[in-house]
Amino acid sequence: MADMVNVYFFGKKYEVPSNLTIMTAMEYAGYQLVRGVGCRNGFCGACATIYRIKGQQELKMALACQTQVENNMYVATLPFFPLVKQVYDINKVKPEQQLMMQLYPEIYACVGCNACTKACTQGLNVMQYIAYAQRGDFKACADLSFDCVMCGVCSSRCPAGISHPQVAMLARRLNGKYLTPQAQHLLDRVKEISEGKYDDAMKAVMSLSDADIREKYNTREIEK
Repeated sequence: MADMVNVYFFGKKYEVPSNLTIMTAMEYAGYQLVRGVGCRNGFCGACATIYRIKGQQELKMALACQTQVENNMYVATLPFFPLVKQVYDINKVKPEQQLMMQLYPEIYACVGCNACTKACTQGLNVMQYIAYAQRGDFKACADLSFDCVMCGVCSSRCPAGISHPQVAMLARRLNGKYLTPQAQHLLDRVKEISEGKYDDAMKAVMSLSDADIREKYNTREIEK
């Protein structure tokens, strides 16, 4: 049997196996997770979590699906944070600095505290990609924010009220739409799909059992 540790979920003490993640420890303790859980593999950002170890002052941020429990860990989840999400038509806007000033003017109130970077569950340099957004360097902002899972923890720690994930999303959309050269092979493949070239192949895959699909995936030929 695994060693047991004491953890506190929303202030209530539980004894759980030490080899569990925060998410599986909550389920072990009897919580039925209907919010704050998604892909369980660190990609969706739904399980943003804030915790502190008893006797330590540091407030730590993590994804519950990736982080192993520790003894005397006090946990609070952050399944939703009210980010500012502006509405725009990507086909009508232009990749100009003025656009960021219009949609997300709060980024220019950044005080350079770096709390966003320290809080990022992915270890991204959040303050730096916001600086790129301020200057209208959308390609650099897109590149640096590429691994953002939009969990919102950075924004929860920001004294200026910046919605960092939404700023980064706008930069990536502008970069993809206007700044990155089009890939002709991708355009060709999309055209082939639209024309039905792969319809029979898709039907054949959809008719397979889960076991057969896993087998095909695990034995697939990977391009080098």
